[in-house]
Amino acid sequence: MVIATWPNEPGVRLALEALQKQASPLDAVETGVRYVEADPNDHSVGYGGLPDARGRVTLDACIMDEQGNAGSVLFLQHIMHPVTVARMVMEQTPHVILCGAGALDFALSKGFRRQNLLTPQARKMWNDQRRELGKPTVPPSGANNHDTIGMITLATDGRMAGACSTSGLSNKLPGRVGDSPIIGAGLYVDPEVGGATATGMGEHIIKAVGSFLIVELMRQGASPTDACREAVRRINKKLPDSPDRHMVGFVALRKDGVHGAFANNNSFKYTIGDGSGVKVYESDWV
Repeated sequence: MVIATWPNEPGVRLALEALQKQASPLDAVETGVRYVEADPNDHSVGYGGLPDARGRVTLDACIMDEQGNAGSVLFLQHIMHPVTVARMVMEQTPHVILCGAGALDFALSKGFRRQNLLTPQARKMWNDQRRELGKPTVPPSGANNHDTIGMITLATDGRMAGACSTSGLSNKLPGRVGDSPIIGAGLYVDPEVGGATATGMGEHIIKAVGSFLIVELMRQGASPTDACREAVRRINKKLPDSPDRHMVGFVALRKDGVHGAFANNNSFKYTIGDGSGVKVYESDWV
């Protein structure tokens, strides 16, 4: 089974096909996320992502394997596939996180090449957005500015992996990092329990340590949907204006294949791939 934030059928389908060909959950989730990172029509992830307030595309990503190992890159520029760089950090260094120039130097040392990630379409959208808003500001997060692909894979033997990748909020302050590359906030996978990943306003999700919270609630017996609902409830309680201004949404997948999702407004959709095919669902919300 594969679960992903937002309508991401092609990426989920590639990850599912990889699992069906006996690829590891880690290889499968990397394959699915790399597809989204390379899609110039997805303006919240990778190539074609909307830039920060200075017009630069900066990327964040993390990945976790079935043993709970993790790797992450923050504020990475000029590299199309931050999820693969994050995997290399996990597998080829003693560290969990590399950021900025250090992450770029590491990627270049591993054979990646510099690329211009700002497409003409993304530049036009960014300029139009700035004119519409009238001043440099971060637009509301939601279906049109959701800033994440989060994906979790589950093999038939119960092994799991997860990954999360983003270009962040459009027009963000230079150097801003959201929840997506933060282990426990944007993504968490525990091979004994299951995994969860997040989307939406990263600042809210970081404050709740949302994905870790969901996995721990599942460990205590909550269903994936109820665990996601509780994470959203806590965010809404602490930040009561968030549903009006900024959405948050979570998906969760338990080790036995039970899945769920929840959000704080009705804009969130998610994608499931399993033996019956690939389908987009509307999330429960409050």
